[in-house]
Amino acid sequence: MSWIAVTPFALWAAVRVSGFEPDWPWVPVVAYTPYAAGAAALGGVLALLLRRPAAGTVALVTLLTLVPLVLPRALADGNPGADGPVLRVLAANLLVGQADTAELMGLVRRLRPDVLTLQEFTPAARRRLEEAGVREALPYAATRAREGVGGSAVYARHPLTPGPAIAYGGFGQARAWLRHPGGAKVEIVSVHPCAPRRYGRQPCWNAGLAALPRGGGALRVLAGDFNATLDHLPMRELLAAGYRDAADVTGHGLTATWPQEGSTQRLPGVTIDHVLASAAMAVRGYAVLSLRRTDHRPVFAELRLP
Repeated sequence: MSWIAVTPFALWAAVRVSGFEPDWPWVPVVAYTPYAAGAAALGGVLALLLRRPAAGTVALVTLLTLVPLVLPRALADGNPGADGPVLRVLAANLLVGQADTAELMGLVRRLRPDVLTLQEFTPAARRRLEEAGVREALPYAATRAREGVGGSAVYARHPLTPGPAIAYGGFGQARAWLRHPGGAKVEIVSVHPCAPRRYGRQPCWNAGLAALPRGGGALRVLAGDFNATLDHLPMRELLAAGYRDAADVTGHGLTATWPQEGSTQRLPGVTIDHVLASAAMAVRGYAVLSLRRTDHRPVFAELRLP
């Protein structure tokens, strides 16, 4: 019995650190790596209770592999010496446009974001938000409203220059360049690649993440529903290309953003909504919020530009 409890998580750890990411079902499953670390610890305790030293050793090696991958997300990091203006970013998935408009506008008025990125942004959601005054608070916009789950938008307090959306598999990730009053130019992307929840969606999901901008020394903020955690290889590659995850930097990297409590989903919570900022930016604050009538929790980050 001890081997039954230990072996699956030992294999999990081996694949996770291998640098190779198998196709479905591994891509959705690896999002639960923090839970696998906890389960590996329980397997080790069981092996000790049953006096199975070999199984206990395997469990210990598994823990020593997984814990260094997971634990740093709960520990705050340092920041670069950025002393420029503040940029506040709020991101929310609207669940096919159904999210509570009044509550979202309440977040906008309370948090006063400079940038709002929205996913699953439908024509009806755009109409409700604009009737509720989103353009008064955030007068500049690059919107790509679509029926279904493929729409997205960027609203901003400062002037925007819209760019071509990053589109794969019916999912369009709106992008724009923001001109901050302090003089900085920041590329903003409302991130939402395909969800890899069933066989055959991985190429679309992978392409949507691979197409996100990187390199060139530009200042960028990628915010939204990445459909990926920090255990997914494309996310790790994105971070290695010069981004920092606001949740990870502030020690909130294990706070789940999906599914939100009260939604119809019955899966354990995972962290798939993110604000990624160029490494030259400092992360001064981060929060995971609540929003009725959507299965995602909005995320908010306060950044400081160099």
